[in-house]
Amino acid sequence: MDTQSPWLDDDQQDLWQALRTVVIALPAALDRQLQRDAGISNFEYGVLAQLSMAQEATMRLSELARVSDSTQPRLSKVMDRFESRHWVARRPDPGDGRYTLATLTDAGRQKLVESAPEHVALVKRLVFDPLTAAQRRHLGAALTRIAATVREELD
Repeated sequence: MDTQSPWLDDDQQDLWQALRTVVIALPAALDRQLQRDAGISNFEYGVLAQLSMAQEATMRLSELARVSDSTQPRLSKVMDRFESRHWVARRPDPGDGRYTLATLTDAGRQKLVESAPEHVALVKRLVFDPLTAAQRRHLGAALTRIAATVREELD
């Protein structure tokens, strides 16, 4: 391969176009399903899910933004909406008052539980079902490397 060329070769171009479709169209499909069935976005679902998996369903907002691949301002707007719906409660971190903690409430957990079945079924159908077990392992390894490189670029 010519590493000096400023252009993608044919194989790279095919892979890049497939990845673009996944990066752009998959979130759109997930958003459409979640908006229709649960009245929330894919991003909002992801935030609720991240909180549900945290110890005591509580995280610092800065950490929640990081694991949600979000900016602080975007997450703050979502937290305002969630708090108004009683899905989360925010409070200063007792260990370090410079930080704010978000805790998933019972109502927030219930929203996640109600939203999950259709969402998970769509994720399985679009992402996992088309792949063999070996393809899933390879895709996981490749995406983990790409995600790490992208996160480094953003930091």
